[in-house]
Amino acid sequence: MTSSLPVIAVLVADPTQRPAGFDALESRATFRFTDAPGLGDAVHGADALLLWDFFSSALEGVWRQCDSLQWIHVAAAGVDKLLFPELRESDVVVTNARGTFDRPIAEFVLASVLAHLKLLREGQDLQREHVWRHRETLPLRGRSALVVGAGNIGREIARLLRAVDVEVTGAGRSARSGDVDFGTVVASSDLAAEVGAFDFVINVTPLTDATRNLFDRNIFAAMKPSAYFVNVGRGASVVEADLLEALRAGELAGAALDVFQTEPLPPDSPLWDEPTLAISPHLSGDSAGWLDTLAAQFVDLAQLWLDGKPLPHPVDKQLGFVRSAGS
Repeated sequence: MTSSLPVIAVLVADPTQRPAGFDALESRATFRFTDAPGLGDAVHGADALLLWDFFSSALEGVWRQCDSLQWIHVAAAGVDKLLFPELRESDVVVTNARGTFDRPIAEFVLASVLAHLKLLREGQDLQREHVWRHRETLPLRGRSALVVGAGNIGREIARLLRAVDVEVTGAGRSARSGDVDFGTVVASSDLAAEVGAFDFVINVTPLTDATRNLFDRNIFAAMKPSAYFVNVGRGASVVEADLLEALRAGELAGAALDVFQTEPLPPDSPLWDEPTLAISPHLSGDSAGWLDTLAAQFVDLAQLWLDGKPLPHPVDKQLGFVRSAGS
């Protein structure tokens, strides 16, 4: 290693737990591994920053010490924990884990709607009680789904649901027809007027000013009573008290939440005890081997950056997400 090598700072929750697979970069860059308390020293003079601790918001507090930073990579799909005004206005390129979580999250959504229609949770409850009770389940074929969020993850959800004969519509920033994955895309601003037509409403939006508290009392009231809501986007997109009220009132058939306003979900949250609500701990995208995949993705991007080549699919820092090719 020489001092002339580019410096890459890596923020980890625990400095002793470092990502694997960086051997290919050791001859080309100097790494500084740090936790949040040491981030200020690590970013001083650093050319790039990997946010392996992707939920950390520590960077804003040490931004003045980022005197040489050119590139930030977040090992997550969402960048809402990262973006702040000074970074948005800077020339620093931001990339994220685009593509890593698409298929796992789509599979999780499919599993969630099937578990609902096929009464799997009810079956587990009856098994624990040693009760043999015949029931009729509901078919999936011919159902309709509105996928709110027309980015890569939403598109993979659409493709998988279409493969099992679900009629899929997208919701995005602007309405359009002829979309390659959704067919029709309605405007998210018209959500209250649109959601009543669908059996499943699936949120996969990034968290922005436009999507914060997007799903509130008005949206849930507009859904049909047999509808099922799935949130694999961000917890802050949902007004949880309004969802709970709708479920208790029978205004929705049920919901599956993988993300929450507060994580971990507090033990005293009333969400735990709602029988029509399925709770999972923000794991929809975390299939076995996902950390190795994230590390390999960063290595590939770092090789491009070190070669002086443009980084693909940068985050639009003003919008807060990567623009989708189909949008």
